Amino acid sequence: MARKKPTQAHITKLISKSQSEFLRARTKKQTEYYMGAKLLEVGVNPDKAIYRWQIVDKGMKEEWTYSAYWGDSRETMEAEEGSVG
Repeated sequence: MARKKPTQAHITKLISKSQSEFLRARTKKQTEYYMGAKLLEVGVNPDKAIYRWQIVDKGMKEEWTYSAYWGDSRETMEAEEGSVG
């Protein structure tokens, strides 16, 4: 049986809370750029994906996760977000 292609991707980074605002903004931009490049590399049009950031407090650090969803995962995410509120 053929394996189903993935329809989501995630990049996680651990960021020091004491990092300057400039470095935090640069890390965020770099992560967004890298995600777009990886999607192109695997044949996914970055314009067809939706993106979400999640930040988790880890004491002196924060865990940043940047997620991309396309295809079935995008539809599921949009449906879930549409039903909230």
